[in-house]
Amino acid sequence: MAMVRQTRQRAAVVEVLQASRAHPDAATIHAAVRERLPSVSLGTVYRTLDALVRDGVVVTLERAGQATRYDWRADEAHPHAVCRSCGAIFDVDATALPDVSSAKLPAGFRVTDMHLEFMGVCEDCQTQTAQTLTTQPLNSST
Repeated sequence: MAMVRQTRQRAAVVEVLQASRAHPDAATIHAAVRERLPSVSLGTVYRTLDALVRDGVVVTLERAGQATRYDWRADEAHPHAVCRSCGAIFDVDATALPDVSSAKLPAGFRVTDMHLEFMGVCEDCQTQTAQTLTTQPLNSST
């Protein structure tokens, strides 16, 4: 595995990814890197992310209609919980999940990758929805 040539810009991208558990998209990474290096371009961020994905250091999380998100924990296969309301992606501790290696697959089927996602609504969105419901006046039909 060829490692990405280290530059200040690339080091900053890596630092942002390592510090984040929010699975940021390229625009978010770019904004965070620009706080340290104002002249870094979005193109540099994309090229760095592409190289990190190619090297297997970072994995992409892709959802239809949304920007690609990036996960630094490529070396630790783990499931995610995805909020259907706000789109937040959370890491899930895989140690509590059943072993799926004994799954009955079609004859001759070769697994090349596996993704497990739990879909739902995060605590923040549930709280926000509950507050909205309790502060709205009830429609009374008289």
